[in-house]
Amino acid sequence: MTLLSLDSIAVPDIHPQAPLSTRKARLSDIEAIHELIGYWATRGQMLVRSRALLAETIRDFHLVLAEPHEDRVGGLAGVCGLHMLAPDLAEVRGLAIHPAMQGRGLGRQLVAACEEEARAIDLPALFAWTYQQGFFEKCGFTRIDKTHLHPKVWSECQRCAFFENCNEIAMLRELS
Repeated sequence: MTLLSLDSIAVPDIHPQAPLSTRKARLSDIEAIHELIGYWATRGQMLVRSRALLAETIRDFHLVLAEPHEDRVGGLAGVCGLHMLAPDLAEVRGLAIHPAMQGRGLGRQLVAACEEEARAIDLPALFAWTYQQGFFEKCGFTRIDKTHLHPKVWSECQRCAFFENCNEIAMLRELS
């Protein structure tokens, strides 16, 4: 199997007016999720996720899919995961929207799907690391000081290549 370098990642040519559908991710979606997240990671907008990590956490992810439309192929329009960190906290992670689908509210739709899932299991709070503070504020999150983070967040962060030089913004949304 040939591995793609991040420099070679491209996303499919999705029509911006393509009909959309939503569903939970499947193992067969790993490559498309990896490519979409990798697209934004190469631009410094998010952290890359390995295929192995995506496989381990595939049940966390919600997808928006674009159907084939006119002369363009369909494909992954957006992805976002809800990852349990502790009994009182989950992380909204891996939020990525296809560049042709930006500005259509898909990011908010995916964050809302994660929030709905969190409320269904009585989770009191959501957390996110982001470079897009304004977007998360529009979704009801508030910026918090990194020193107030749950210890489980830090245990996950220690595995990150940017742990010592993290410049992501910590955001929190209380659900109760």
